[in-house]
Amino acid sequence: MTKTFVTHPLPASAGPETRALDVGLLIDPATGAIAPNVSMSVNNALMPGDGAFSADGVADLADLPYLYARWTNPTVRQLEQRLAALERAEEALATATGMAAIAGTLFTFLKAGDHLVVSDVCYAGAVELTQRVLPDFGIEVTPVNMARLDLVEAAMRPNTRLVHCESPVNPILRIVDLEALAAIAHNHGALISVDSTFATPVATRPLSLGVDLVIHSLTKFINGHGDVLGGAVIGRKELIARIRGRAGVYLGASLAAQSAWLIMRGIDTLYPRLRMASESALAVATFLEGHPEVERVIYPGLSSHPQHDLAKRQMDVFGGMIAFRTRNPKAAAERLATRLRVVHYAFSLGHQRSLVVLLDTEEMMTSTFCLTGEALTDYHAYAGDGLFRLSIGLETTGDIIADLDQALTP
Repeated sequence: MTKTFVTHPLPASAGPETRALDVGLLIDPATGAIAPNVSMSVNNALMPGDGAFSADGVADLADLPYLYARWTNPTVRQLEQRLAALERAEEALATATGMAAIAGTLFTFLKAGDHLVVSDVCYAGAVELTQRVLPDFGIEVTPVNMARLDLVEAAMRPNTRLVHCESPVNPILRIVDLEALAAIAHNHGALISVDSTFATPVATRPLSLGVDLVIHSLTKFINGHGDVLGGAVIGRKELIARIRGRAGVYLGASLAAQSAWLIMRGIDTLYPRLRMASESALAVATFLEGHPEVERVIYPGLSSHPQHDLAKRQMDVFGGMIAFRTRNPKAAAERLATRLRVVHYAFSLGHQRSLVVLLDTEEMMTSTFCLTGEALTDYHAYAGDGLFRLSIGLETTGDIIADLDQALTP
């Protein structure tokens, strides 16, 4: 006799670690397989009248039967349900990359004549998209240091439709008071989106602080294995439905089913990974503060961080990202690149292996940020002539410290 296996719903009281493992998980009814299936089919069978030929006019594509993988896919939907549960949100949209999530959000809620207030320092792709591409579409953009709420307030206009920020900020790890920022945005009738890639839901859940939309590069800590690209935007169903209908259909931002499966595999261990990385990061940051070649360490968990008190209020853990300055950054970069044995000198972050790279201030100003005046002075106060961005992985903490020590010492 054939047995049918049933997926039982999680109790409403399930904790975040349990939600990270089991929300959206469907036991295969025929085989009892617990790992999610990968639905690779582009097309799904349907009955006449069940679907729609065009996405135009459909309130939410996620409410339709599965029709075409660019619209919705069973494996991707499992991931989206898991992400929504982690952020305690109504809905989520998974995208091909983190930049697809950012672009999809911006091009959904902004049009010619609208105004965007954006963090003056944030992910390079977001900076270049907002300040170099959006103006070509008639969208006004004002970059602002969002740690300065007075500057944010002054930047708001009657046509401001969206405020976009990061916390912690990439790469200088500045913290933003999300609750206060959300209040400013809403008082002016604007939405607020927050890129929470560095924090992850383990540290901060921005929706609980009044934020409308949370964006993640799933490529980083949430996947955590450095082997797949992905992004997500998470929030109220009505907002996500609008982004899904535009980004998922007309901007081609769909995530592949195989990528969704890999990211769900990563989410299974998100909480223990982030907690371990945070514990190691605090130990490494404390070590670096005492190293003779290091001028400054920036880590939210250190009392020396200028917004340490805010970080304690807003973050459950302080994350796996450290920034630090050395006496001679270019010479130190050369030593790190040639001497490191455990840590890897490479771009990106949030992987299971520790990664470090120098972000030269002059190059950053020329290529991406182009800051001037007070904004440049503030960045220089954090970064000096160059800032090392260190992403802590899952190696033995003592091995990370010993490796950095031998590589940094002349």
